[in-house]
Amino acid sequence: MIFIEAVKEYNFLQQALITSILVGISSGVIGSFVVLRGMSLMGDAISHAILPGVAISYMLGINFLIGSTIFGILAALGIGFISDKSPLKNDSAIGIILSSFLALGMILVTMAKSSTNLYHILFGNILAVQRVDMWITLVVTMLVLLLVIIFYKELFVSTFDETIAKSYGLNTKVIHYFLMVLLTLVTVVALQTVGVILVVAMLVIPASTAYLLTNKLSHMIVLSTIIGMVSSVSGLYFSFVNNFASGPTIVMSATILFILAFIFSKKSTLSFKSNKKRGKKSNEISV
Repeated sequence: MIFIEAVKEYNFLQQALITSILVGISSGVIGSFVVLRGMSLMGDAISHAILPGVAISYMLGINFLIGSTIFGILAALGIGFISDKSPLKNDSAIGIILSSFLALGMILVTMAKSSTNLYHILFGNILAVQRVDMWITLVVTMLVLLLVIIFYKELFVSTFDETIAKSYGLNTKVIHYFLMVLLTLVTVVALQTVGVILVVAMLVIPASTAYLLTNKLSHMIVLSTIIGMVSSVSGLYFSFVNNFASGPTIVMSATILFILAFIFSKKSTLSFKSNKKRGKKSNEISV
């Protein structure tokens, strides 16, 4: 009751609640493709790579979303460029970009320490969300939903069978970079909610939980967004009531839901219901 009354009374809490719900939706949608494509490490790299953009934005006195988006896209392009133009594998390229951008970010944050709160950058501060940030998050969420709906078939085919996608005339590399841009946008808007360190958790945990509960991609996306929203709202509640850091609390809420799904899912060997009767089909995803 205290939380509900506070939401009614304080504008900053209303903005925090709306923003956290939007982040739960956008991260749930993109996170589904991240999990199915095995791109969790890529999401981790981009979330760390935006740190220099945050620091530079603070130093220049501009909205941090601008610098973060630029550096996130540069990181995605850099990883692709190193992978395409050298014999190094993708995970090595990710490691190079992640570590170098993170190191640069730490140096720049140190230089901008008078105007930057490193703790909030790393772990988020949803209660400090401004109205303009809420509107930007809304725009990004609507854009992500619209583009995923429009290009759903292309994303589906390229996710599960790249060879068939190419036979249909789809440019899988363009689709990959298209998804990287959407991933960057979602990562950036989630920054204030859960912070640089925990962004990848919101992309992976709700989607992984949904994967354990369904065999259809469309259902997985819907479940992932619901889990993302529930995690965000419950995390914000416990964060406000107990004065915990918002980012870790939101992630722990998502983790609890994952543990429950892991225990009771038919796909898990811990499930009370045997997987043997279902065979390999329990791990398949369809339209």
